[in-house]
Amino acid sequence: MSETQGSQVTEINISQEMKASFLDYAMSVIVARALPDVRDGLKPVHRRILYAMNDLGMTSDKAYKKSARIVGEVIGKYHPHGDSAVYDTMVRMAQNFNYRYMLVDGHGNFGSVDGDAAAAMRYTEARMSKISMELIRDINKDTIDYQDNYDGSEREPMVLPSRFPNLLVNGAAGIAVGMATNIPPHQLGEVIDGVLAVSKNPDITIPELMELIPGPDFPTSGLLLGKSGIRKAYETGRGSIILRAKIEIEEKSNGKEVIIVRELPYQVNKAKLIEKIAELVRDKKIDGITDLRDESDRKGMRIVMEVRKDANANVLLNNLYKQTALQTSFGINLLALVDGQPKVLNLKQCLYYYLEHQKIVIKRRTAYELRKAEARAHILEGLRIALDHLDQVIALIRASQTTEIAREGLMSTFGLSEKQAQAILDMRLQRLTGLEREKIEEEYQGLVQLIAELKAILADEEKVLEIIREELLEIKERFNDVRRTEIIAGGLEMIEDEDLIPQENIVVTLTHNGYIKRLPVSTYRSQKRGGRGIQGMGTNEDDFVEHLLTTSTHDTILFFTNKGKVYRSKGYEIPEYSRTAKGIPIINLLEIEKDEWVNAIIPVSDFVDDWSLFFTTKQGISKCSPLSSFANIRTSGLIAVGLRENDELISVKLTDGTKDIIIGTKNGMLIRFPETDVRSMGRTAAGVKGITLDDDDEVVSMEILEEGVDVLIVTKKGYGKRTPEKEYRVQSRGGKGLITSKITENNGEVIAVKAVTAAENDLMLITGAGVLIRMAIEDISQLGRNTQGVKLIRLGENEFVATVAKVQKEEEEEEFDENDEEEIINSSEAVIEETGSEETDNESE
Repeated sequence: MSETQGSQVTEINISQEMKASFLDYAMSVIVARALPDVRDGLKPVHRRILYAMNDLGMTSDKAYKKSARIVGEVIGKYHPHGDSAVYDTMVRMAQNFNYRYMLVDGHGNFGSVDGDAAAAMRYTEARMSKISMELIRDINKDTIDYQDNYDGSEREPMVLPSRFPNLLVNGAAGIAVGMATNIPPHQLGEVIDGVLAVSKNPDITIPELMELIPGPDFPTSGLLLGKSGIRKAYETGRGSIILRAKIEIEEKSNGKEVIIVRELPYQVNKAKLIEKIAELVRDKKIDGITDLRDESDRKGMRIVMEVRKDANANVLLNNLYKQTALQTSFGINLLALVDGQPKVLNLKQCLYYYLEHQKIVIKRRTAYELRKAEARAHILEGLRIALDHLDQVIALIRASQTTEIAREGLMSTFGLSEKQAQAILDMRLQRLTGLEREKIEEEYQGLVQLIAELKAILADEEKVLEIIREELLEIKERFNDVRRTEIIAGGLEMIEDEDLIPQENIVVTLTHNGYIKRLPVSTYRSQKRGGRGIQGMGTNEDDFVEHLLTTSTHDTILFFTNKGKVYRSKGYEIPEYSRTAKGIPIINLLEIEKDEWVNAIIPVSDFVDDWSLFFTTKQGISKCSPLSSFANIRTSGLIAVGLRENDELISVKLTDGTKDIIIGTKNGMLIRFPETDVRSMGRTAAGVKGITLDDDDEVVSMEILEEGVDVLIVTKKGYGKRTPEKEYRVQSRGGKGLITSKITENNGEVIAVKAVTAAENDLMLITGAGVLIRMAIEDISQLGRNTQGVKLIRLGENEFVATVAKVQKEEEEEEFDENDEEEIINSSEAVIEETGSEETDNESE
């Protein structure tokens, strides 16, 4: 006892007190501040803001009110913290670059993607957005529980009804004590489809859910690289994804390239990004940018970087991705409160807990409506009794001295409850008319039917689920929009699970300016020779399709460049686009170096030892190397062939070592020799002479030739012919060859030499303008070796044939035997590549 104060002093262990106090503080931060609830996806401050706005009548159909008024209401009643914390939260809920679906409709300056702060709360106005009304909907129908506020003077909701899955739709981020959450936003329609799928099939797997919810969808759009990080996050609750800006490369009339940034990764500050790029240029850490400016306006984002004429825009992009926020990583951590406890969730669990919450909401709403209906039916039953005994009721009331006596008399005489008796006493005289009596009876019968329906809902969970599905579909119909973030292949470091990728035949196209895409092989249909063609690809004025091949999504695709290097990608890693879209820059897929472009593409199912790759360069040098030498290729590529000075790789073919090779030149010469004339060499070897060229000549094509096939010749001005292979005698490697086409001003130089079979192949011609025509080989005239040919395609003014490809007949393309992989590898028809010469490329420029 203390003699001076007369109070009792208790000794405590300070370490235990600190531990207990810190745990109390930590749990308060975790549960009541930093983490969202799995049911409505809201932290307490967000929930309190929306509830206060609804309580004040600041709904989406009412006028805007001052933000300061909302902040004051939240602080005074529910959230005893600083006004700036509440206002900053409300500002974020109104920013279209932070929230995928904004929960607050702001009026005034609410900040920008440049990092500009919002105006003071006394200047801005706000109200609830239309979609946030769906979070509050049915809150007055006893759908959720309430708790005391901080001083016990008010009641606040513990959770909102949340009629859409807000946790995944808008995401959440927060740092608690010893844990943090970082949930990315998603596309509303996709998440609703996921909830519907779980409601119909509780045993659905996460890979099946990912067919409906392929990945996050950020408000600032951009590109999301690879699916392995997404899948890991969806399966385990934790994962990392890579976000990249959406960038276009344009070429100006003076030949200079321009890099244009259209969309940014999520939560990247545009002003700071531009400042960082300028700093790197100033410090010469990035070389080649001559001008940097921000041309963004109300129509959208546009950051422009002009590239020096001797610099390569793709190389610059690689450096920018590595050194700036044009490429960022987003660490996903699906941590949320489940029954008041923090828990890391997978995708299915997020949807499951939301669905369970909706079951409770619908059941409680139904029970509330049932109570209301039963209470009203009870009153109507009393009114019906009174109307059936109207004279007796009137007499009893007239004879009563007081209301209490009259009420007691009604209750005892007719067996009514107190509420029924009071309702009869309160009934107005107009209710005694015949029409009013019919309305009472009609209302009563309607209530009897409603009560039966409500009881049936409460007794059958499937009916509850059906109501949830109907209301979610209604929300989807009202608020659904298109996906903003595009998910593309993320390079070889993004290991994909091929079992989740459907195996199907695809067409891969690559343009001269480096845009690549894939699309289903069934996109193209045969036309008669001489037709005008269909638009096969959207291109810029100075771009055209340069490579086209058919392959499978599961095949490995080898990309050979003019510098003699080889890169690799899986078929499914190439993003799929529509027929008229131009695709994405190949720099997003492969680490192409400066002054390097793809010159040949080979699809391979398996790297077997029995097969080889046959190379031919522009100067007529040939080489043969084992296919197995190319099984392991780094992300940065490998040397495929050693090139001599001023030489370039023209063509690469897959071969079994037993066939004849034909090499065609732009001046119409062709040589045929056995491939055994070229011995097998190492991967980096230079090779031997395949054909002797005149000074003004160069190789345009190299093909594998078998007995019975035709040699197809196509010229730059759209002329072509096919000649039986027997007209080309076998010679020794290194000769000048034979004349294969009569070159005139009318038909132009040879653009392609193909070995074709009329019964098996179709022909695709692509012009420099991107127009594509598909025709049967049998429709092309069979002519002699030294002839000009016939017109294959009608070309417009200044048009020319840029690419020639052979494909299998359509009916064969639609059939794919997944067990016949070796035939797919070995078939020359499965290897379709460009045959445009460098001279035609230069002329197009």
